[in-house]
Amino acid sequence: MDLMTPLDAIILGLVEGITEYLPVSSTGHLIIVASLLGLDRDPKIESAVNAFNIVIQGGAILAVIGLYRLRVWSMIQGLLGKDPGGRRLFINLAIAFIPAAIFGVLLDDIIEAALFRPWPVIGALTLGGLLLIGMKRWQDRVYANANANDEQGERRFIDIEDLTWKNALLIGLLQCVAMWPGTSRSMMTIVGGMFVGLRPKQAAEFSFLLGLPTLGGACIYKATKSGDEIIALGVLPLLLGITVATISAAFAVKWLVGYLADHGLAIFGWYRIALAIVLAGLWIGGVVQFGPDDAAADDPASLVSDASD
Repeated sequence: MDLMTPLDAIILGLVEGITEYLPVSSTGHLIIVASLLGLDRDPKIESAVNAFNIVIQGGAILAVIGLYRLRVWSMIQGLLGKDPGGRRLFINLAIAFIPAAIFGVLLDDIIEAALFRPWPVIGALTLGGLLLIGMKRWQDRVYANANANDEQGERRFIDIEDLTWKNALLIGLLQCVAMWPGTSRSMMTIVGGMFVGLRPKQAAEFSFLLGLPTLGGACIYKATKSGDEIIALGVLPLLLGITVATISAAFAVKWLVGYLADHGLAIFGWYRIALAIVLAGLWIGGVVQFGPDDAAADDPASLVSDASD
């Protein structure tokens, strides 16, 4: 008997697909939804559900491959020596991915034990919201100069193929900050891309493409580590979760690219703060539970014990 219903899987896939590439933290949303569905009440499946939520990111990967197939093909051609721009993009994505590949494997268990608990997630949502709101003022100033169409303003921006290895490494290091649950990988990489000179649309595009190795690596790692637990939830729920995540992520990506062409990031900042308030209220009210035993969350001895398991 499957431990997760098809409806549960569809709902989780929808939430994952919509929130994965938006700078709002898919983790925070999945915590709330999984709790409202009652999937965190049974310790026997809670870990499996957390792993399930990571593996269905494969749907988000498929969405980006489909939407940016020309970019992907350009990188393949670049590896064959036929497209210099595609080769540079591939190299920069590889450089940006390296920090996450190293720290993700080294810190996965520690992060899950020490940070996957209420206040760290709520704090990350809030601080990320303040960052995006603050970005609006910076963005308005910088882009106002660029829109003047003067020669100096036009030189402020670079194309995605023209990123240097240092630019790519900076974006990759910022992506590692998102290992803190509630931060949002897309938020950190989009902000990083804008800081190094990409326009919002291109910063988002680089973020999406960087998600291919990053999310793909996380999916493979978690599937290898927790494959039996995920299968125990049921094969049908897994297939449904991935399928729905693919479709919903495709719509979310297209919407975000269109939105960023004319608007800033502040709306996502306010949304994150509202989400943090809702999550805090649900947790305090006992509606939502997540992470290790909440009663032990403030016990330093329990943190050491959890991290060493």
